[in-house]
Amino acid sequence: MANLKEVRTRIASVSSTQQITSAMKMVSAAKFRRAQNAILGMRPYAAQLNAIISDIDVEDGVLTPYHETRSLSNVLLVVVTSNKGLCGAFNSNVIKEASARLQHYRSAGCQSVRMITLGKRGSEFFAKQNGLVLASYDDILDTPTFDSISAVCESIMQSFSNKEYDCVELIYNQFKNSLTQILSTEQFLPVQPRKSSEGAGKTRNDYIYEPGKETILREMIPMTLRSQFYRVILDSLAAEHGARMTAMQKATDNATELLKDLRLSYNKARQAAITNEIIEIVSGSEALKG
Repeated sequence: MANLKEVRTRIASVSSTQQITSAMKMVSAAKFRRAQNAILGMRPYAAQLNAIISDIDVEDGVLTPYHETRSLSNVLLVVVTSNKGLCGAFNSNVIKEASARLQHYRSAGCQSVRMITLGKRGSEFFAKQNGLVLASYDDILDTPTFDSISAVCESIMQSFSNKEYDCVELIYNQFKNSLTQILSTEQFLPVQPRKSSEGAGKTRNDYIYEPGKETILREMIPMTLRSQFYRVILDSLAAEHGARMTAMQKATDNATELLKDLRLSYNKARQAAITNEIIEIVSGSEALKG
C-alpha cells in the first residue's frame, strides 16, 4: 500500500484537476448558451432562404454560375474544427472524415484535392501534408462575425466561378444538443437545384417574381450560400462548446470518484500506521514489564 505522503500528493493533484475541469465546464456552459441561441436563431432564416430558392426548379431554366456541374478534377474540402482541445472526439471525428474524403477523391482519380481549414486542430494536423492546405482561417473562430465569415465564403465562391475547383465540400460537426454532435459532410458547390421527383406531390408556392426569376436568383444564390456557410460555422461552434461542456463534466465526475477511492486508501493507510504504532508501544511496554 502506498505510504501516506504519496496518497496525500495524489489527492492534492486530483483535487486541483477537479477544480480546473469544473471551472472549464462552467465557462463552456456560458459560451454554449450563447452559441446555441445564435444557431437556433439562424436556422429558420437559412431554411426559409433555401425554401424560396428551391421553389425555382431546374425546369424553370434559371441557373447561375454556381449551378454549373463539371467532371471532378479539382476538389476543395473545407474542414471546420476548433482552436482548442479538451472536447472529446469533436476534432478527431472531423479529421478522420476529412482524411477519408481526401483518400476517396484521390482514389477516384481527381487531379487535385486541396483543403481550407478553419480551426487550429485541423490546420496543425493537415499542415503535415505539404501542399494540401490552401489556406487556414483559424482566427475568425475566436470572434465569428458574418462579415469575416462571408469574406472566406466569397473567396471560395469566386474560385468555383473561375473554375479553379469543380466541387466544394464542407466537413463539420452539426449541433443537435449538448450531448450529441452529428458529423456532417455537405456539398457546398455546385448548388443542386430541386429535381422534379423531389417536388412530386408538393404544391409550389405561388410567388410573384419581380423583376424576374433570373434576377432574383442571381441575387439570392450568393446570399443563400453565405448564409449557409455562416450557419455551418455557428453549428460547429455550438457543437464544440457542447462537447467540451460534456467532456469536462465527465472529467469532473471521474475526479470525484477517484478522490473517494484515494481518501479511502489514505484512511486505511493512516489506520494501519496508527495500529502499528499502538502495537509497537504495547510490545515495548510488555517487554519492559518482563
